[in-house]
Amino acid sequence: MVKGIEIRDAHFPGRAPIDAYGNGGFRFADMSHRGSILCLPSGIHGWEPKAPPILTIADFSLVLEQAADIEILLVGTGIDLRRLPQEVRDALRQHRISSDPMSTGAAVRTYNVLLAEDRAVAAALIAVD
Repeated sequence: MVKGIEIRDAHFPGRAPIDAYGNGGFRFADMSHRGSILCLPSGIHGWEPKAPPILTIADFSLVLEQAADIEILLVGTGIDLRRLPQEVRDALRQHRISSDPMSTGAAVRTYNVLLAEDRAVAAALIAVD
């Protein structure tokens, strides 16, 4: 019996620097992904915040699941810097994660530097055009 197409969540099972961003997506590890991404200790995951640029605790559920391996979370909020809501900052702080919102471009550059230094860094990156 022929099986139909299987749709799986976008996931790259490794840590990799971001090679490029823009045009609604990201390039990393000789691959590309259209849309936003989470760069976590478990790999790079496709990410769909419910109402970007307004982020909620639910948008960070995968980050909180891996909190034991994360010290710094860089949040790329798009073209403009946007402050994280207080309840998101509080939830991250309760899990001992320091959050740093910035534009997506700045977050990509900072993530690459901290990743090269082998720091316990993660990134939540909203795609930009």
